[in-house]
Amino acid sequence: MKDKEKYLQGNSIEPIKLTSGMNVKDLVKTYDNMGFNAKRLAEACKTFGKMIDSDATICLTLAGAMTPVGMGGLISTMMEKGFIDWVISTGANLYHDMHRALDLTMKQGSPNVDDGELYKNGIMRIYDVFITDETLLTTDKFIVDTFKNRKIEKPISTAELHNILGNELIKRAKFPEKSFLANAAKLNVPIYTSSPGDSSIGMNLIINYLNKNPIPISPDLDVLETSSIVRSSEKNGVIEIGGGSPKNFFMQTQPTLWQILNDDKGGHDFFIQITTDSPQWGGLSGATPSEAKSWGKVKDAVKNNVVVYSDATIALPLLCAYVLSEKEPRKRKELYKKRSEFLLDLEKRFRKTH
Repeated sequence: MKDKEKYLQGNSIEPIKLTSGMNVKDLVKTYDNMGFNAKRLAEACKTFGKMIDSDATICLTLAGAMTPVGMGGLISTMMEKGFIDWVISTGANLYHDMHRALDLTMKQGSPNVDDGELYKNGIMRIYDVFITDETLLTTDKFIVDTFKNRKIEKPISTAELHNILGNELIKRAKFPEKSFLANAAKLNVPIYTSSPGDSSIGMNLIINYLNKNPIPISPDLDVLETSSIVRSSEKNGVIEIGGGSPKNFFMQTQPTLWQILNDDKGGHDFFIQITTDSPQWGGLSGATPSEAKSWGKVKDAVKNNVVVYSDATIALPLLCAYVLSEKEPRKRKELYKKRSEFLLDLEKRFRKTH
């Protein structure tokens, strides 16, 4: 019984009190006095605030169908305020982000429908979001036209590929401000995808290949550029939405440095994940930060690491609304313009040590 008191240092949990006129900060404070994932979300809000205060380089990784439900607007705001410095996303999120810029709407629907009837009527469903075949085909044409006569002689990273698309949206789209891909190009925020062939963007690039004008995307450059961004940053943090390949593509930057290049940063400083996956099934999306510590991916197995088990469409807006209300905008890092410099520094050290 002598150690009993050390386990009882937390605040007493009392019945919560809600009042009229509560704001996001009040709600998060209420969560902070609770338990379960309400408490985890409050911890995530504080950890995000620490990332901002420490001037950490902050990456957002994006899996799941986030842009179809409107998350692109939130991401644009966070980039503009300097709270997201770079992004690793599935290609699907980037593809569906383009629709609104091209004045192609997605409609609220229902999960309780006859999908055979939807198919007959040229409507695709993402749970309760409806997208027409016209929307897909028009977006496809925009991508094909963007690269049709474009000659790219040297290998490029997916950051450059997406910057080209973003700038083309700025030039040609009716509402470029509705696209976080376009806003990232404007703000010099690099966007990577770990699997460039795994989306309609990659599908459309086969037209260039078949026309003997392939787009030379280099996975090696993606690995090198993302690792050099992490290497060149004093502190690194991440907000992981879902998991999957974007999650690991960020997390592997630390093993790339210590395991492959003998250039140890000691692991990432901050980690937030919003997920509905569990670790015991062996899936990547459920891998905890404490597990990541065993791989040298994070600095500490517990400190500054939070996993919120929640639907991201609920938790992410609350997380971002909290820091927007609590923190002043930061100077944007504009990492897209600095990629070559960071990579050159990494290469110089490699030449010296190998």
